[in-house]
Amino acid sequence: MKKRKKRGILVGAVVIFGACFGKKIKHLYISLNSFKDENLAYTFQHTPEIQPTKKISKGENTFQFLKEENIVLSDGFSFEDVYYPFEKFMEDTKTSAMLVIKDDIIKYEKYFFGGDEHTLFSSNSMGKSFVSALMGIAISQGYIGSVEEPIGKYIKEFIGTELENIPIKACLQMASGIDFDEDRDMSGFSLRTLMGSPAMKVISKYGVQEEPFTYRRYLSINTEILGQVITNATGQSLGEYMEKNLWKKIDPDKDAYWTLSNETELAMGGLSVSLRDYARFARLYLNEGNYNGKQILEKEWIEDTMDIHAKYSKPGANQDDNNAIGYGYQWWIPEGNQGEFMAIGVYGQWIYVNPSNNVIIVKTSADPNFTQKGYELKHVEFFREIAKKIS
Repeated sequence: MKKRKKRGILVGAVVIFGACFGKKIKHLYISLNSFKDENLAYTFQHTPEIQPTKKISKGENTFQFLKEENIVLSDGFSFEDVYYPFEKFMEDTKTSAMLVIKDDIIKYEKYFFGGDEHTLFSSNSMGKSFVSALMGIAISQGYIGSVEEPIGKYIKEFIGTELENIPIKACLQMASGIDFDEDRDMSGFSLRTLMGSPAMKVISKYGVQEEPFTYRRYLSINTEILGQVITNATGQSLGEYMEKNLWKKIDPDKDAYWTLSNETELAMGGLSVSLRDYARFARLYLNEGNYNGKQILEKEWIEDTMDIHAKYSKPGANQDDNNAIGYGYQWWIPEGNQGEFMAIGVYGQWIYVNPSNNVIIVKTSADPNFTQKGYELKHVEFFREIAKKIS
């Protein structure tokens, strides 16, 4: 997962504010400045003020969690024979907010760096899990035939290229085989799109490194491809499609905002959402796609999303530290028997769901040290300790 270390900066770099070259350079500078370590906490709580965004309006109703007084989470947890006190771990990982929910009751909710329950926190790559949900909905509505279909069927720029016959499923599972390196190539991709080149035209120039489903290599352009497939198939932008078919249907409390690049929603990780609304989204998956008796996501889609039986999807795939956690359809699946799944974003953004204990945890951070060895696995143990001790 170290391959994602530059994504926060690069996401900022690809944002386009206008057609004028001068404006592009100016706002590229603003984006890069926003991702300096000292500015991270502010940036992740004010992204819609810094970046161009598409508003995703909430509906008239709001699902309300019950709320109790904050519990004492635990004294600490152990990872690789080292004990970590809870409060110090949260401080060391630059936690900006954390929410713990069990049985639809808020057991713990705390904000730092000036945030509160009204603050919209940047998703970074947690937004990929929302794109996965939209793909599931588009398939259930018949806009897209199945995950087995080739991406070239929906993206004309890929016709006649090596990418044309890559299945949608391979992009969902980060096993597309596209010859792209997250660290080496993202800067070039970002600059070309900044100068006005359509993202799919840029991606079409990359070849194939290996056959799909051979290896799992985390490439954010896979999610960009998924977003374009959804947009082209439905005839709606991601924000428009999400507002009508997902957001208003789960009764969030706040509007959400989707960062734009070249006036297109940044599928790889551009959402800004309140902490409780992240939990409302997670609750949909916890309840197997059902909200108040209505099946928003097909149960089969949820099951397929969490399926990591393929060799490349399993924890430890390729004997690669970047794949220490399993990966389904744009969701991370830890090793174990509790049915856990997670959305993860750079700089320490987390949605953790533990179905065995009916627990949802949302943790946002502004942690420049998120690339440290064992960072993700350490957080898994942190979340597990909370889920185990909470009553």
